[in-house]
Amino acid sequence: MTPSLLDVEHLTMRFGGLFAVNDLSFTAGNGEITAVIGPNGAGKTTLFNCITGFYKPQEGRIALNHPDGRMALERLDDHAIARRAGVARTFQNIRLFPRMSVLENLIVAQHTRLMRASMFSLAGLLGLRRYRRAEAAAVERARHWLDRTALTRFADDEAGSLPYGHQRRLEIARAMCTEPRLLCLDEPAAGLNPRESAELNRLLLDIRADEGIGLLLIEHDMSVVMGISDRVVVLDYGKKIAEGTPAEVRGDPAVIRAYLGEPDEAETG
Repeated sequence: MTPSLLDVEHLTMRFGGLFAVNDLSFTAGNGEITAVIGPNGAGKTTLFNCITGFYKPQEGRIALNHPDGRMALERLDDHAIARRAGVARTFQNIRLFPRMSVLENLIVAQHTRLMRASMFSLAGLLGLRRYRRAEAAAVERARHWLDRTALTRFADDEAGSLPYGHQRRLEIARAMCTEPRLLCLDEPAAGLNPRESAELNRLLLDIRADEGIGLLLIEHDMSVVMGISDRVVVLDYGKKIAEGTPAEVRGDPAVIRAYLGEPDEAETG
């Protein structure tokens, strides 16, 4: 059985009287790709916002099993979730630094590590060896992920000038430069054509295989979900209505109803 990486237990998040996430529990395995799917308004992005610290849930627990111990993410600030727990995220709407170069976007992602190495600027200003080593390592890590995402030839271009599909890959490369244990991807295939979606599938499968981390994915493109996921969690109106392998979820009557709606009586009569 795959070891648990993320345990979500009875998570509840309300806005006024509306339940965005309602008593949600599921587990994401280490070294697995777990997809969260559901119709618009099902609570998927709210779930991601709770996991990454943008929201603090009213009820429930979110635990990450880390080499340093089991971390309660709902008790950590968002910067600590990224830095200490090793949770990285991409967004449905791309959030690059468009006027920086592609390479600079990946180095900026390593800002916290560089600041620690510089003793919060002192070592950097003095050009001490520890900072020079950290800076060289950051550039090497950035170039590694440029190569992995086939973006090396664009290293000096402004990030905002890249084609849309390249920007999607750059966001993933930037997240991976933080060396996460859990990578949360919010609709990474949004706006991609079929060829780009197939390339995304290969990239995410390679990351799972080579890095040994967990990937948690929100996605509407079912060719991506069914093609690469180990487990699928289905939400509807904030509640979990199904969970299982892609094959199990694909034929679940509750999932079909959530996506297609109940048939009219006239149609069934």
